[in-house]
Parts: sequence; structure tokens; C-alpha cells
Amino acid sequence: MKVGALNVEPVYDGYGREPAREVLTRPGVSDAWACHEHLLDEAGRLRLELGGFLVRTGDRVILVDAGVGTIDNDKYHGGQFLESLRGLGVEPRDVTDVVFTHLHFDHVGWATKKGRVVFPDATYRVHRADWAHFVESPEADPGAVRKLSPLTERLETFEYDTTLAPGFDVRHLPGHTPGTAVYVVSSWGERALLLGDVAHSPVELTDPTWEAVFDLDPVAARKVRADLVRSAIDRPDLLAAAHFPPGRLITVDGERRFTPLEKE
Repeated sequence: MKVGALNVEPVYDGYGREPAREVLTRPGVSDAWACHEHLLDEAGRLRLELGGFLVRTGDRVILVDAGVGTIDNDKYHGGQFLESLRGLGVEPRDVTDVVFTHLHFDHVGWATKKGRVVFPDATYRVHRADWAHFVESPEADPGAVRKLSPLTERLETFEYDTTLAPGFDVRHLPGHTPGTAVYVVSSWGERALLLGDVAHSPVELTDPTWEAVFDLDPVAARKVRADLVRSAIDRPDLLAAAHFPPGRLITVDGERRFTPLEKE
């Protein structure tokens, strides 16, 4: 994705497959996927791209999310993140910042490996509310604590919307998780919004009343999506979620449509 003078490059780690009718539903609609079968495979599963984004601005080399790691099971297949990054000309020591949209396992997989920090010269950044929920809470998942605790000495948390680097801003939009953050890349009047899991499928952008079982606060998550749709519809802003190709929201014959960038 070209955003003014900046490039936003996908870093591929692998893919996942989830039973669509179990993980994404619309309240009051018995089979909301009936009109969207083209987005599913023959078994009714939704494919989820896994990885992150690379943004180079000034002397900063920024990773947005860090894939699923070496997990390879019946649902999630990772392992390609570092190879993909090298394909973009970046070694782990070149990365200056790793910023997380949130701390679910499929976004932090390459943050550490076997207790060692993967990007040793980077500062790691995440919203304070997510760090508190996933790492410091008495109810925190032990796996998340093991994965993320080694970052402590290189960690900076934030609590307010701010500029983290030239043309790179953060907005706190809680709902999916308490500290979910959207990163806004801007240059020369153009913008791309890196959404993380504000939406898991384009259907949530064309109709924000969908609900995802992964959302920790479904009511807040729906409001965030609805506000995002209102602000992005028929604008040139690129929307880049974590698990499906980037595109734009447009109105066609009175209906919202998500048009993938690759089809423009």
C-alpha cells in the first residue's frame, strides 16, 4: 500500500481457518452467511490471513503486530514471518519499533521465542489496558504471560492517542480487547488505517451489527465498527485489517461495499 511518500508492506506469517458460522454471527439472523458463501471455503470456514505490517518512516522501522509465531495445528499455520520480513530487506535487528494492535496470540507470536526477545533492538509498544489485562491481571492466561513477560524491559505502554513517529499515529478504540489500538499512517494528505481485529471479515465493515466471539466487549466493539464505517464510507482512506486484504468502503446503489485494493 502506497500512502503518500510512505509504504505499508504486509508481512506474511501464514493463515488460519475458523468455522464462520460459529465465530461471526448477526443477532436475530438465523444464517447470516447465506449471502456471503463466496467468502468461505467448501467446509464453511473463513480464511484468516496472519502476519503484520511493516512501515518505514524517517529512521524508524516499525512492525505493526507480530504474527502467530511457530504455531502449526488444525486451525492456525504460521512460521513464515521472519522469512517474509527478510524478503522486504529487514533483519530482526533492523526493527526499531514493534507496536501491537492488541495482545491476542495471533498478533504476538514473534514477539518472543522460547523466552527470548525476537527483535532485540526494538521498543515494544501497546496500550496500557491490554498489558494490564493480558499480563498483569490475576486472571491472565499463563501462556500470554510466558510469551509477553520477556518484553518488560523493552516495553513502553501508552494510554492516550498520540503520534509515535512521523506520519504514524495511534488511536485507542476498545471493544475487541480493552486496549485495542488502530494505527493511522498518513502522508501527503493520504491515510491508511491499520485496524487489527476491529473487523475479522469485510462483512463486519459493510454491516457493523455482526458480532465476533473473539470480542471481549461486543457492545463496545459494535460501536467502534459503526463509528469507523460512518467516518470511512466513500472516503479515499485505505482500511487494512489484520486478517483480510486491504480496501476501501464505498456506496454502490445505496449499499455499502468493501472493495479490495487489489481490484482497483
